[in-house]
Amino acid sequence: MRVGILPLGRPTFDVPYAEEKLAVMLAQLDASGHEITGPRRLLMEADDAALAQVAGSDVLLILQVTFTDAAFATRAAIGHAGRVAIWAVPEPREGGRLRLNAFCGLNLLSHALGLNERRFVWAYGDDVDLNALLTGPEIAPKHGTPTDAAPVAIRRDLRIARIGERPAGFDTCAYDRSALRDLTGAEVTELALPDLFDRARALPAEAVAPYATQADRLGGIEALDAGERDRSLRLAGALDALRQEHRFDAMAIRCWPETFTEYGGAVCGPVSMLGEARTPCACEADVYGAVTQAILQDVADAPVFLADLVDMDEETGVVWHCGQAPASMAARAPDATVHTNRKQALLLEFPLKAGRVTLFRLSQAQGRPQVIVATGEVLDRPMAFTGTSGVIRFDRGAPAVCADVMASGLEHHMALAYGDHADTLRGVAAGLDLPVLELGA
Repeated sequence: MRVGILPLGRPTFDVPYAEEKLAVMLAQLDASGHEITGPRRLLMEADDAALAQVAGSDVLLILQVTFTDAAFATRAAIGHAGRVAIWAVPEPREGGRLRLNAFCGLNLLSHALGLNERRFVWAYGDDVDLNALLTGPEIAPKHGTPTDAAPVAIRRDLRIARIGERPAGFDTCAYDRSALRDLTGAEVTELALPDLFDRARALPAEAVAPYATQADRLGGIEALDAGERDRSLRLAGALDALRQEHRFDAMAIRCWPETFTEYGGAVCGPVSMLGEARTPCACEADVYGAVTQAILQDVADAPVFLADLVDMDEETGVVWHCGQAPASMAARAPDATVHTNRKQALLLEFPLKAGRVTLFRLSQAQGRPQVIVATGEVLDRPMAFTGTSGVIRFDRGAPAVCADVMASGLEHHMALAYGDHADTLRGVAAGLDLPVLELGA
């Protein structure tokens, strides 16, 4: 067969390591006996010349070497007449930075392809079954089913801030204001990101002081750049002021790249602080993620964490985000740190404490609103990756959960809370007249 490859990467990740991974992937492909066409270098941006190289191939093979948004790969897949396959590679859980984050890129792309009804095959691993990837059955879409649980009512008066627009290629964070209001009653107020920055810069010192006091308790805070630390904490004060002014219950914030490139301080630490204080914030302007957090917070009566699923093996999965989980979820005293890719303060760093957890998403996967739930145990393990992360043993097994994430086209953000809340969330689904997909079932 003629196999056209598109190796995807981004320069904010560990490019030398990604190139090593790509070389191993190419060696396996070259040994397969198939005709391999297309670029043999990492594509750091959309590349129409690369698309021309793979045109007419029997299989379009997207090599997800690092995390990327889904825009270019989705365009390539939709425009390809033949079979589409995706191969993403893992990285070791060594407690350092997330050097590739390829699984999350695979997750993002599976959602985009599901929305576009584009069938595909996927593999995640260093040494995969190329025959199955290139010739095996395509993934079958999976949807939730109706629940017979007793209905549980949610608050119908949620007030959500959307600050800035979702990043390009993040279909996982798209929303329709009217559809969300009809479904949940939530009202969304759209605010401009530069206005948040202006408000933060103008904040008086006394409004920043409560957050500075919290930060002073973090290990290693004195080693961080004082200007970045101050700018970051000013975002906490500005977000809290907006919360009070508009009576927001949750916020969805465009967290990158402008907080780093235009403002000069991370919003991750402030998100942790506000989440601990029961104002959950969603990264990447994920409005449905913010509503998901607000619902789960009410169900659990506890802080929630909006996390990416960033690795799966035969036994466990890893949930992670840059450094914004609520501090009460920490297995040890949190440390202050910088963003692993952007190298700016302020973020929190810790492994999640051991205990039973529930993951939940009010999902729009494959264009169908539904409730998605998973349960498991956070294990007492060393920190998998820098930021805030936890290793989970899923009740229904990691391979089955992973398969359902891809088959359902699940968004890359799920809300996590401690405790087993699956029964109540089934009732929430019944109250919203939505089907339920329990991952791995």
